[in-house]
Amino acid sequence: MQTNFTAQQLADPATARSNEILRSCVHCGFCTATCPTYQVLGDELDSPRGRIYLIKDMLENNRTPDAKTVQHIDRCLSCLSCMTTCPSGVDYMHLIDHAREYIQDNYHRPWHDRALRWLLAAILPYPGRFRLALLGAKIARPFRGMIPDARLRAMLDMAPAEIPPPSLNDKPQVFPAEGPRIKRVALLTGCAQRALNTDINDATIRLLRRHGCEVVIPKGIGCCGALTHHMGKTAESHASAAANIRALMAEVAGDGLDAVVINTSGCGTTVKDYGHMFADSPLAGDAAQIADLARDVTEVMSDLGLKDATHATPLRIGYHAACSLQHGQQIKATPKELLAEAGFTVLEPKDSHLCCGSAGTYNLMQPAISAQLKSRKVATLEALQPQVISAGNIGCMMQIGSEIGVPVVHTVELLDWATGGPKPRSC
Repeated sequence: MQTNFTAQQLADPATARSNEILRSCVHCGFCTATCPTYQVLGDELDSPRGRIYLIKDMLENNRTPDAKTVQHIDRCLSCLSCMTTCPSGVDYMHLIDHAREYIQDNYHRPWHDRALRWLLAAILPYPGRFRLALLGAKIARPFRGMIPDARLRAMLDMAPAEIPPPSLNDKPQVFPAEGPRIKRVALLTGCAQRALNTDINDATIRLLRRHGCEVVIPKGIGCCGALTHHMGKTAESHASAAANIRALMAEVAGDGLDAVVINTSGCGTTVKDYGHMFADSPLAGDAAQIADLARDVTEVMSDLGLKDATHATPLRIGYHAACSLQHGQQIKATPKELLAEAGFTVLEPKDSHLCCGSAGTYNLMQPAISAQLKSRKVATLEALQPQVISAGNIGCMMQIGSEIGVPVVHTVELLDWATGGPKPRSC
């Protein structure tokens, strides 16, 4: 794609990077075949290729974003399926991130849109606040029909039937390995996950310890920054990321780390991108080091190898591949191989590359599109006639679990069960 940025524009590192990305696009349209929003809406401007044209025009002309451009950019899930498909290697992830930041800085959203985004950014990254909000949503749910805004109704629907109490395992501490120590790892405990499902971190700690890992919960660890990053709120997202980098580097400088283990794939994609996020910052070296240490829990377990994985009932598992895992991190076979090694029959649905519609806060900000994608995903999973659904991302678990009639559990819970841990409570 030909671009016409000025030398002054290209002096900005973000613009220079976007220029390189734009120029790598050859207009082939392969991305449209795997874009969930294009499949649902059928509008070229709701495909990666269409959005690339909109972003190019907006950035090249230093144009104040108009409502139409913002609408089409906002509809992007950032599922990154287009990047898996693209034969030219277009780095769409960083281009859409730049576009969102540009819109955040240059577009005046309607007041109700600004209020919703402020509310989400002020609540979701903070487990204590989020837990209180979930309790409020649970109380308000009987009055759902009186609320006119679909996005607010979606927020009420998000509240689980039971809100777990805070887990003591989330506090800064060190869990010793069972037997000889093979690795020393830090666990990113997350934010929303700590309020929605405490069993995931508990299972992760047990599984890692059982396989020779000393597990550290670093002091000062918190939200990875993904939630605000995808809203274009760069200052907020970078502040969260920087706090994590400093907390993790304190462990690196102390007794050292062999890995930063992440069990929420949306967080994993972001942490593995810290090097890019801070490339022009004094934190660049530390950020790149943490990004290099970041591993999904299934990557770590694949390296360690499952021990005595004979304890679980050999169920039929419908495996849901989270977009942030299969497209964002290109981890595709590993979780399925581990589940099979643990004695489960692993089944994968039709169109497994397509998003379930969760995508961070997407199901709250674009509930109509999200609901269509959820229904499609649930139908393909139900066609497998599974006994349990396995996924590696809390957002996907909440999205699918709200509609499907079988238990939805994290992959790590099943691996923990298979190697001697308790049976997942929802099974």
